[in-house]
Amino acid sequence: MAYALLFPGQGSQFAGMGLDVRDAFPSAAEVFKRADDALAYPLSRVIFEGPEEELKKTEVTQPAILATSIAVLAALRDSAGQELNPAFLAGHSLGEYTALVAGGSLSLEDCVRLVATRGRLMQEAVPEGKGAMAAILGLDSSAVEEICAEATPGGECQPANFNSPGQVVVSGETGAVQRVMDLAKTRGAKKVVPLNVSAPFHSSLMRPVASRLMEAFGECTWKEPSAPVVSNAFARPVSTVKEIQGALFDQTFMPVLWDRSVNWMADAGVGAFLEIGPGTVLAGLVKKCRKGLLVQSCGAVGDIEKTVSILKGDDAA
Repeated sequence: MAYALLFPGQGSQFAGMGLDVRDAFPSAAEVFKRADDALAYPLSRVIFEGPEEELKKTEVTQPAILATSIAVLAALRDSAGQELNPAFLAGHSLGEYTALVAGGSLSLEDCVRLVATRGRLMQEAVPEGKGAMAAILGLDSSAVEEICAEATPGGECQPANFNSPGQVVVSGETGAVQRVMDLAKTRGAKKVVPLNVSAPFHSSLMRPVASRLMEAFGECTWKEPSAPVVSNAFARPVSTVKEIQGALFDQTFMPVLWDRSVNWMADAGVGAFLEIGPGTVLAGLVKKCRKGLLVQSCGAVGDIEKTVSILKGDDAA
């Protein structure tokens, strides 16, 4: 069965993530050490011990989730006793960078430094309190797009994540986001949830970040990935270095087309989706996007045996 490896984004972090994997697998411990050395900062201590407030800082969160996901992947590779040959790699927002490390397009060292810079730039782009995000549940994507257009003549707010049918996240200026939330309630949204985030990610307010990120790309060594990476911004694979960098540039201020990405991979023959890293958010979204797929989260030692059985074709959908 063809499978895809998925990597989580910001919001999946928690203090203690990856600790059992580090203790059980020397290869995972080595990943955390390499990340610490690359940043010249004890990132792993914050990952394992917190405090949560430190881990929630965007410039810490992003390399922390990336390092943990790659450590889990290293443990999975050891346990599988075979080369992993995914049909596609994909990640949600930050997770797209993790996918590039998994595919060998970027080294772990280059990428943890890059996403730490990404997190810092995102945090600095909009003053605290001036930006916001909210999840709109129970309305289709076209309805949310119409509400954003109607609510924002005096401010910026746009869809930021098309996560699954009936789940769209909006992002922009605080006042505009509040107007969208109010309108969504009157239009029949089942639930409207303000998100506890530090910046309005994937909105036009992040456009200056993209230009500065492109400069940071020049400090990294890039290669073509071992498997196609499905881009958040276009919901289709990118494989050349130029395509990858362009997709990451656009991803900064364009919405994450997660539902379309999942459906594109399923249409291309992927029958199993394996979420590698902390949390189970992506597994839940995949199940909402498409019925009949085999989905497995792998973020701890207890998940590895089940994941290996899927890789070896021992587990039926």
